[in-house]
Amino acid sequence: MKIVARNLTLVVHALHGGGAERVAATMANEWAAHGDHVTVLTLDTVDSDVFPVDPRVDRIGLDWMRHSRSPFQAIWYNLRRLVALRRALRGARPTAVVSLTDQINVLTLLATRGLRVPVMIAEHSDPRRQRMSPAWERLRRWMYPRCTAAVALTGGVADHLRILVRGRPVYVIPNAIGPPRVTVADMPDHDDRTLVALGRLSREKGFDQLIDAFARLAPRHGDWQLLIAGEGPERGNLEEQIARCGLADQVHLIGWVDDPARFLADGTLFVLPSRYEGFPMALLEALACGLPVVAFDCDSGPREILRHGVDGLLVPAGDVAALAESIDHLMTDPAAREQLSQRALEVVARFSLDDQRRRWDEVLAACDV
Repeated sequence: MKIVARNLTLVVHALHGGGAERVAATMANEWAAHGDHVTVLTLDTVDSDVFPVDPRVDRIGLDWMRHSRSPFQAIWYNLRRLVALRRALRGARPTAVVSLTDQINVLTLLATRGLRVPVMIAEHSDPRRQRMSPAWERLRRWMYPRCTAAVALTGGVADHLRILVRGRPVYVIPNAIGPPRVTVADMPDHDDRTLVALGRLSREKGFDQLIDAFARLAPRHGDWQLLIAGEGPERGNLEEQIARCGLADQVHLIGWVDDPARFLADGTLFVLPSRYEGFPMALLEALACGLPVVAFDCDSGPREILRHGVDGLLVPAGDVAALAESIDHLMTDPAAREQLSQRALEVVARFSLDDQRRRWDEVLAACDV
């Protein structure tokens, strides 16, 4: 589709710890591999990176991920971020800017005012559920209509995004997953009695609901364990819940894992207990590893990925009893797990990196980039 190389700048808060960050790194690598000049700008430092970028990608970290101790300090920090971001964008001289996640979208649109460069914004959660502070929401309503185009991960989010951007074009581009480095089949000696979960330890990820469900099963499945990988603000609450339920010997918060694919492939069954999602990379990666899955059917994400009864089980959102029942079914039925596992691997073809890049290229072309 491209005739000449483009100069693309991606803006995201960091390259560590989350699905949007991983997507930013993947998009940058894909475009660089196909001949574009790509810059990745983050508010955090380069030293904090977990997701690697291609050596051909220009990587700039602004070192402005600061915690504000007062409203006045927050205003000051955000002004400094705007100045630093605008200076970096002017230096990169992009032919197009792609911004990912809500606050970063607002900051990028502010920072590019007057620069006459097309700005594509991408929502990576569900703005109907993940609300920002009143001040940020007002800024979003003011700035989002100034984008050139907007991208959502699902049709439902796209419908809401059309309200926010007021007439700007909105496209749907789901997240993608590449071929896994390791699958369940590569781990023949793994323990066959391990539930795994992966994500930021925050309320929307619903790990408290998963622990509640596992507490109902633990008396009957004393030889099973639950491993939850990730870090976040809910760690303390989850640790208290585990102790309160008497599950310290069976439920473990193992922190950040450097190799999530190997962690997942070493499990028996993956559970996604989220209250809401965008288009969860953890679910894509679990399926790509060949894991059977149980997931809450929250408003956005899982139902677009998971095929109920084919490669996993969808459970009514928030129904902890139904979640426990579905987990119990797969715990006790190895044949059912194997059947789901065989079809799970199809996710790599269903949500391919080539298709994601093609869709983004179509958006850029429609915006005359």
